[in-house]
Amino acid sequence: MRAKENAVKKLMDFDGMFDEKLAVYLRDNGSKYNEKQWENLIPKLYKEFGDTFVKKAGDTPKGYYRKMEDGELVETLVRHFEEDVPVSDFLCRELESRRPKELISLLKPGNDALLTLAVNLEGDDPAAFDAYFGLLEADIDSEIKDAVAEQLKAGADEAAERALALYERGVERELMLEILSRCKRRDDRVFALLLNAFRSEDDLPMHASYLAAYGDERALPVLLETIDRDDINFLEFRELKYAVEALGGEYTRPRDFSEDPYYKEITEQSRLPEEPSSK
Repeated sequence: MRAKENAVKKLMDFDGMFDEKLAVYLRDNGSKYNEKQWENLIPKLYKEFGDTFVKKAGDTPKGYYRKMEDGELVETLVRHFEEDVPVSDFLCRELESRRPKELISLLKPGNDALLTLAVNLEGDDPAAFDAYFGLLEADIDSEIKDAVAEQLKAGADEAAERALALYERGVERELMLEILSRCKRRDDRVFALLLNAFRSEDDLPMHASYLAAYGDERALPVLLETIDRDDINFLEFRELKYAVEALGGEYTRPRDFSEDPYYKEITEQSRLPEEPSSK
């Protein structure tokens, strides 16, 4: 009954209310602070607003959402998108702290903005992993898939079996490798996939970084053999050297990349601008 009553309530635009209060505060105190000080002050004012009683809501912004049941909270989030009312940080933080089971129902193709926010709020909760892998198989924006992969990387051991299965089926193989490279438990299947991807020589720097992240010393001989080749470019060398050192190895043979186009470009970009001569 309570959720039904809440559904007809007018949504609270707490961010809009804060902006109105801030405009008054800026008008009255604008000259007291410089731009940098305002940048530091405004977030503090917003935080204080969260504990300020708002007559229209009959509560503080934090208290308003704290009193809602889990289902109400998720329904309210959806209505904010349906009615084009800004979602306040107070609502987001309440959802993030609770991670209600109803939030998982939003992890499906539809409104990209709502889906992205739902992924960020659900975070690395293993309860969401089935929905996450479903999204990786769906026809959705690649940026959303990247956001999903970030959450799965944070719980890579829990996600490993499903990532291995999707890799075998040819689904988003690069993302699967990226997720698997963050596993902390050693698994010969994972190591073999990461090593074979590196040996394919398709995007050496990326696949070297996966081996570095995985942290298995058995990859050192292959990395050392590859880094010693004369046909690798500077970008590949730099990532390979990092991977070797991350696994406890060392590579000391002097190399000359002065004619390498990547080396020249990076050197040029990092060069400090010349001081204007005074005459």
